[in-house]
Amino acid sequence: MDRLRNASSLALCWAGLLALVLAQTLGVRAAQSTAAVPDIDPRVAAGSKNAPIVMEVFSDFQCPACKTLFMTTNRQLMDNYVSTGKVYLIHRDFPLPMHAHSQVAAQYGRAAAQIGKFEVVEQALFEKQERWEQNGDLDGTVAAVLSPAEMTKVRALVKSGALNAAIQKDVALGKFYNVNQTPTTVFHAKGQTFPYGGVMNYEILRNFLDQLGKS
Repeated sequence: MDRLRNASSLALCWAGLLALVLAQTLGVRAAQSTAAVPDIDPRVAAGSKNAPIVMEVFSDFQCPACKTLFMTTNRQLMDNYVSTGKVYLIHRDFPLPMHAHSQVAAQYGRAAAQIGKFEVVEQALFEKQERWEQNGDLDGTVAAVLSPAEMTKVRALVKSGALNAAIQKDVALGKFYNVNQTPTTVFHAKGQTFPYGGVMNYEILRNFLDQLGKS
């Protein structure tokens, strides 16, 4: 019991320290509300636009660390903060040039969003990442979770190239925030902006969000 209590206290201490460091050294730009966060596509966002905390996650579908964040921390985040109206979570595409299939994966994700199927395709792309990374079969990966009629629409959107502009807007925004790795999460709360690169453990994130809510 003492060991659990000490671990919880340590997590809270780290969260408080992280909040302080971010606030003092990484709070680079103001953002008063979702209205001040540019180019939000609600089709790739979740939660309430009126949430007190906005999180933008710059992600690459071929990035192993992005998969880890999605499969672990962000699932608990969705249950405990997004669905309860405390956090507005925004997906941002940031395909890295080093990944051969990440740009096309982003196109499929955007196309799915256009027909209201982003969440199911996002999950499929991350869960089957190792498979399509090896064989490049993004089309088959997405087709496995959509109906034939939905896939016809998705393929047409991908083929048109019309989705590249939205992806490049996200990349440009990431560069504005000085994003240089994926995943990078940009927190907006009470007029401050805090970028954090890498995968944050859920316990640390939970305590950090609670600190932001109190500050």
